[in-house]
Amino acid sequence: MNKCNIDLLNQHFIIMENKITFQFISEPTDVNFGGKVHGGAVMKWIDQTAFACASSWAEGYCVTIYAGGIRFYKPILIGNLVKVVAKVIYTGKTSIHIAVDVYSRKISEFEFNKTTHCVIVFVSVDEAGKPKPVNSWTPMTEKDKHMEHYAKKLMQLRKDIEVEMQPFLKEYL
Repeated sequence: MNKCNIDLLNQHFIIMENKITFQFISEPTDVNFGGKVHGGAVMKWIDQTAFACASSWAEGYCVTIYAGGIRFYKPILIGNLVKVVAKVIYTGKTSIHIAVDVYSRKISEFEFNKTTHCVIVFVSVDEAGKPKPVNSWTPMTEKDKHMEHYAKKLMQLRKDIEVEMQPFLKEYL
């Protein structure tokens, strides 16, 4: 059973899953010039799985506001079984931070190998496109607490990067 977040609301328990997994076989249409899966295809899978996780948690539509720090560890081969795991690791007032890990393995093998990792941040929006509050996520395990700390640390790093970029973006902002 997936880790769940439990909130007490009007004397009823609401159980919300904070994790979604997609699995599929990489296809020849995913190939790059080196004969492996194209990084852009992996990024698309990451965004789709993270979107499904964030929108499920928000119980509505979400938009991506940040995707960064993507790290490709190993290539994915055409015909491999691919598993993309997206998990809520932090919630703000309207934002949802999703950690995404991509794994792959040969169909004939049993063990998955991590190939990619990143964190994507979404904001829940209403029908007018305005940010709307999301359900709070509370870490339940030590690993969850570690991931929440990781998300908060990345938030600070993004703020630092934004300050560094300001002189180069003035004409665009």
